[in-house]
Amino acid sequence: MAAGSEFSRGWKPLFAGLIGVTCGSSPLPFNVLPVVIGPIHAEFGWSFVAISLGITLYGIVGALLAPVFGGLADRHGVRLVAISSLAAFGASFALLYFIPDWLPGFYGLWLLVGLVGIGSTPVTWSRAINMWFYRRRGLALGILLLGTSIAGLIVPQLSNAIESRYGWRFVFPVVALLPLLLALPITLALFREPGVTERPAQLTDASGALTGMTLGKAMHGYRFWVLFASISLVALAYGGAHIHMVQIVMLKGFAQGTAVTVMSVVALGILSGRVIIGLLFDRFWAPGVAFPVLAMPIIAAAILLTTGTTLTMVMVAGFMLGFAAGAEADVIAYLASRYFGMKQYGRIYGWLYMPFGIFSALSPVLYGAIRDTTGSYDLMLKFAMLLFGLGASLLLTLGRYPDWQKQ
Repeated sequence: MAAGSEFSRGWKPLFAGLIGVTCGSSPLPFNVLPVVIGPIHAEFGWSFVAISLGITLYGIVGALLAPVFGGLADRHGVRLVAISSLAAFGASFALLYFIPDWLPGFYGLWLLVGLVGIGSTPVTWSRAINMWFYRRRGLALGILLLGTSIAGLIVPQLSNAIESRYGWRFVFPVVALLPLLLALPITLALFREPGVTERPAQLTDASGALTGMTLGKAMHGYRFWVLFASISLVALAYGGAHIHMVQIVMLKGFAQGTAVTVMSVVALGILSGRVIIGLLFDRFWAPGVAFPVLAMPIIAAAILLTTGTTLTMVMVAGFMLGFAAGAEADVIAYLASRYFGMKQYGRIYGWLYMPFGIFSALSPVLYGAIRDTTGSYDLMLKFAMLLFGLGASLLLTLGRYPDWQKQ
């Protein structure tokens, strides 16, 4: 199938998946919390680490369930799993309006979001897109994952406007309307997996069955664990930087509105990284492309550590962090499909999403603990520089892609 033919056949599911990712549980909580973490701290007096622990519990529960939801998508199809999870996520996220002045209740609401929401993340959407595209898979996945960038551009500004006018509680139900009233109708109308005759020929054997490894075989190879380790290190470095970015910028002497604007610059970086890296993955060896990009945040952290940093330089640092974050999501989805095939992609991607979810969730607590202890984020930013360097370097050991039709 020619590249152009792939897009002519698969653009409707790709568009629906893009909207599903935009309104799913991957970007929305992480773009709402940076805006409301300060007001919640002011109202209840909870520490930043205590507030961050809510999204940590959400992320860990979701990450642990990612292989389960991935397996359900392999077994029952993406459409049922993704759409039902999207609806449940929207309803549970709206319930955060009722956060009580009681930390266990706060944590319980976040746990509920984690239990139902993971099926609305790229764990499910990317399986269908990988089955529609082969020659332009990198670009297609980049477009799909633009959803997190679109959310990053819109949701912090929307949340800030709602919070400033109506208070932080109203942010949650208003943002929950995005999955319920926007994404659900579109995905119900347009999202589906390709039929056997619609799949690119490179994905199937002579009998029409999907090619690739089982989860067990993938886990017996070194590539799986190299990817697992790389994803863990980069997620631990980046997750907290995103959640605490508004606070990091405000500690540089800038107002909250300015700091929220920096979040939009981060989202622009993610958006640029998605498309550019996706295009490059289709043309060059993906680990070689990803290495310098994932090492880029070392420079960004150095900028944020500099005393007297100007707003322009802070925005440059934010853009670089976002660009690398855009590459990381592409790395997981693209390399999982190229190195392990589509036979049990949902299960394998779910396992590789697990460290991403867990360490992205632990990272805000680590950033918050260091902020509470030292009064700044400097120590964590120095540690993050090391994590980014190690995570990027590991990808260079992955070697050539397997040719599944010759195996």
